[in-house]
Parts: sequence; structure tokens; C-alpha cells
Amino acid sequence: MTVPVLEVRGVSKSFPGVKALDDVSFAIGRGEVVGLIGENGAGKSTLLKILNGVYQPDSGAIFVNGQQVSVASPRQAFDSGIAMVFQEQSILPTLTVAENIFLGREEEFLRFGLISKARMKAAAAEELKKVHLDIDPGMRCADLSFAARQMVEIAKALSLNSRIRGHVTILLDEPTSVLEQKEVDLLFRIIRDLRDRASFVFISHRLDEVLQVSGRVYVMRDGKVVKDLPSKGTSVKDLHQLMVGRQLHHEYYREARQAVPSATAVLAAEGLGRQGAFHDVSFTLHEGEVLGIAGVVGSGREELARCLAGHVRPDSGALAVAGRAVRFAAPYDATAAGVGLVPAERKIEGLVAPFSVAENMTLAALPRFVSNGAIRFAAELGVAREWIARLKIKTPSPDTMVGSLSGGNQQKVVLAKWRIAGVRVLILDHPTRGIDVGAKEDVYDLIRDMTAEGLAVILLGDTLEEVIGLSSRILVMRDGAITARLEAPPGGKPQQVELLRHMV
Repeated sequence: MTVPVLEVRGVSKSFPGVKALDDVSFAIGRGEVVGLIGENGAGKSTLLKILNGVYQPDSGAIFVNGQQVSVASPRQAFDSGIAMVFQEQSILPTLTVAENIFLGREEEFLRFGLISKARMKAAAAEELKKVHLDIDPGMRCADLSFAARQMVEIAKALSLNSRIRGHVTILLDEPTSVLEQKEVDLLFRIIRDLRDRASFVFISHRLDEVLQVSGRVYVMRDGKVVKDLPSKGTSVKDLHQLMVGRQLHHEYYREARQAVPSATAVLAAEGLGRQGAFHDVSFTLHEGEVLGIAGVVGSGREELARCLAGHVRPDSGALAVAGRAVRFAAPYDATAAGVGLVPAERKIEGLVAPFSVAENMTLAALPRFVSNGAIRFAAELGVAREWIARLKIKTPSPDTMVGSLSGGNQQKVVLAKWRIAGVRVLILDHPTRGIDVGAKEDVYDLIRDMTAEGLAVILLGDTLEEVIGLSSRILVMRDGAITARLEAPPGGKPQQVELLRHMV
């Protein structure tokens, strides 16, 4: 390798009770796409936040084009030629697409002391062309889909390419987690097309994607780089073993533990509909069952899940819990009836980031921990410690802010919250999105534990393989309607092509 465009030498970083990075070194060459992988908590996101100026290292140095640089803020990182696309989006929903793309760079559009909105929108339109996103730059980002906001985030990072003379480095932290396959293919084409002007660090828990787009892969474990290897000739199983120090379990989805649902119905929908989202949806969910719902973005399955959890109201149809007719005006009503939702966007809807692990765990069952108007903190901490041990949550203590935990451990906190609340039905909306292979296995074990205890689960999986592997039955949705109902018993799982036939 010639002089690297970006190099990290001996970087370490500690937080109270946790050493996130331990003497980490790596380098990226001109035009390279380098994969960076590891389990949640391995240190990947901490390293990227140091490169982006969000955190400062305790020791070590960063070099850009052979020159040591100080990156004390995201603006300094940007000025040094480093841009980042965060796993948890940094888009401000109340601003327009153009304002988000050029946030912090408004001076480039000043004219007679005023920002020229027309020039900013025109420049934003050019950046949107790079990601093939045909939208009005004057739209508020709140009005975009999550996937569209992700493409705006990528366009924002790519705008660095038009501002900095010379080679730049773009850090992509889980950029494909909410994208459809055609959007993933487009992103990879964009990356390849820009390699004459940019290098990329690509983080993803989808290891096949890492091997597909990267030339080399750095593997991290417990805050250290344990391996630097070429993508060519490396398999997903090789990467998994390096990440977690063990072979991929041959029974990944724990099919042998799949419970036989009882005859007891816990949730029933009859002719459920919501204008513009879904219509005439009917099904019955039983104790111990995992009911998978498969469909592409826009099929109506996400809206259906939110309706079942009380986040939106249906326009037609009926819903019953344990044989009793219910009408949910708000999520609180669903919780009171024994229905909980693990949302796809856990940091926005599933957790309160400034609250502690214990506070988040008991949030949905808070009245149980209140006596004479005061919270019984000792009882709250006792229950939190029990679930931390039971779910093997990596946290310095129950008092640690939940926002400082890795994605996989945050997801376990969300699951613990609903277990403590005692719900009988748990709706899982992409429960393994953005978490690593090892944490996924833990979540799959938790799902099997829950169904063994009689809980019923509705699953919107991250992949078709996940839906098929975990489900007892599968509903397929297209254009807001159920187009197929498939049984998925152990040893008799349907093929992906069977689902796809009814999805598109």
C-alpha cells in the first residue's frame, strides 16, 4: 500500500467500566473499500465516531494522507475529508432535504447576507442524482420513508466529494439495514463509480454484503482488531468464527426448539383495514405461536403491526384479545390488554436513550414499582439485575444510560421491558436489524424461550430466511392484502421462492 488516505495508529478509548477500543490500528488505501465487522460491542461504532470527531481517543493518532490530524468535531472531520453515514440516522426531520444535505455548510449559499434557497435546492438536486433519488429537495425529511431518508443521508456524505479537492473517505455504518435489494445494488454501484475520488469504510452485519463490496475486511472483537484479510477466498462462516470465536451454529434459527402452538387463541383480527395501508386482514394467533408476516416495503405489514399495537387506529374490522373485543386508542391500551411492540427504530420508539437500563426495563410496568406516589428504586434495580443476568446484557450496571450500550444489548433491554410488563402477545418489527450474528442468535433463543412459556409472537423479519426459519405460520402480504397463508412446521419449511411468488 502507498501512503494511506486514512490511517489509525494505536487508538484506545474507555468509558466508565468498559474499554471500547484497545490499541486499534488500521489503514485504507486510495480507492479502497474496506469492510469493518464485529459483534455488537466489539468497538466498530466507537472507532467510527472517533474518526468523525464525536468521541476523542484516550491515546493513539489519526492520519489523513500521511499527515496527523486532530478531529475534535464532525465539522473538523468533514473539513479533513472524512464523512459519515450513521446507523441511527442524523437527518433532522423538520428540515428540508436540501437543508439536511448542506447542514453546517450554509455559508456556501450566502448571497448579500442571506441564504439562497434556490441555489441550495439546485445543488441538492445534483447530490440526489448521485443516489438516483427523484424527490423535491424542498420536501421536509419527516415526509420521507425511512429508506428514502437513508438515501438522503448517503447523499449528504457524498456531497463531500464535490467540496473537498482530492481524495475523501466516507464511513458507512450499516447503510443497507433498511434498504430493499434494488437500493442495495444501487448503493454498491455508486460506491464502485466513486472509487476514483473516494475510499469507503463499510460496516454491516450482513456479512455477505461485506464480502461482496469490500476488497479487504478488518475483524474486531472485544475492542481489538483480530484479523485483516482479503475478501476473495473468505466465506461468511470464516468471518463469523473470527468475530465470535466459534463456528456458526448449525441450527441457526433454533428450529428444534419451535413450540407447537396451543389451541388457545390470544389475538384475533377480523376484516381489519386502514385506508391507504391494508384491507380485509383476518387471522388468529395462538399461544406459543410465531406468526411471520412477509412482504416488501409498502405491502402494508408495517402499518398492520402498528395498528395491532395501538399506534394507529383501524378504519374497519374488529380485533379481539383473549376472546374479548378491544379497540386501542393508544399504545397504552394495547399494553394494558397484554400486547407489546418491539419497533424497528428502537432508539426512537423503543428506548429513552438518556434513561438508565433499569428505567427503560421497567417503563412499561412502572405502576408495579410505585408505592404511595414514589418509585421503589430498590425493587426496580432488583428486577433489572435479574433480567440483565437472564438475557446476558453487557452493561457496566443497571444505572448505565441505555444509549451507551451496543445495538444488540439495547434490543435485549427492549425485550426485557416487555417481559417485565407481562404481555401475552409481542410484535417484533425487524428485531435483528442492525445487530450482529452473535446477538441475533441470542434473540432467536429469546424468541424460543418466550413461545415455550406460552407467549405468542408476530414477526416481521429482517430477511425472508429469518421469517421462514422462526415462524410456525406465515402470512404473505402484497398491496395491503393477505395473498397467501403458509404453514412452517419444523422439517417442513416453505422455500423462499414460494413466498416471493405471492409478494411481488
